[in-house]
Amino acid sequence: MQTVITVLLNGETRALDGPVSVSGLLLTLGLEGRKVAVERNEAIVPRSRYTETWLTSGDSLEIVHFIGGG
Repeated sequence: MQTVITVLLNGETRALDGPVSVSGLLLTLGLEGRKVAVERNEAIVPRSRYTETWLTSGDSLEIVHFIGGG
């Protein structure tokens, strides 16, 4: 059974089908894990822990997407 969780994502409230990990959220958003930095509740989530870090209602997330160029 899926549960809806509510998180604050880059300053906007967002409802997600849960449970979901950071890596699952990135997949849903169409973002590649190697090209982003994720902060959860004011702590950086190491890339190596994206699959094992599960989100819960009330979490505050900031996701920064790196864009190359010159």
